[in-house]
Amino acid sequence: MPKTSTTTKTTKPRTRKATSSTTTTRVALPPNPFQSEILELVSKARTRQKKVELLKEHRNDALVSLLIWNFDDSVQSALPEGPVPYKPNEAPKGTEHTSLRSEQRSFYNFVRGGNDKLSKTRRETIFIQMLEGLHPEEADLLILVKDKELINKYNINRGHVEEAYPDIQWGGRS
Repeated sequence: MPKTSTTTKTTKPRTRKATSSTTTTRVALPPNPFQSEILELVSKARTRQKKVELLKEHRNDALVSLLIWNFDDSVQSALPEGPVPYKPNEAPKGTEHTSLRSEQRSFYNFVRGGNDKLSKTRRETIFIQMLEGLHPEEADLLILVKDKELINKYNINRGHVEEAYPDIQWGGRS
């Protein structure tokens, strides 16, 4: 009897090199993500169209308020510019933090024309207390917005916001 070989040829599955057109993996954000997570995702998007799409997808009142505060020249902070002396909240992400979503209703205290009855000291104390309750990434974001320096950390500009949210009326806020 002739000997038959029972060896089978094993082939490696073909792999395709990742190119920019094939790397469209979707990064899923958790439910009710931090505003800093949304802006980080938008910032990493490579095209204007994708940035606008992500801004639309993750629209919420806090995000819109932060973007208006940062990009609308008629909104002036009632807080001093520069670093803020606060103690960052060291609790792990997702625990024992407030969020900018829940704190958004207090933003008016920190802009001119919002709550002018607050003394400078009381306003700054409220701001520091808010920062200390937020996750450090959220606190850093709020400090950037206070100084209108969002673009220093995130690759997002007013044009992206105007295209994503055409219903925003710019100017005439203070």
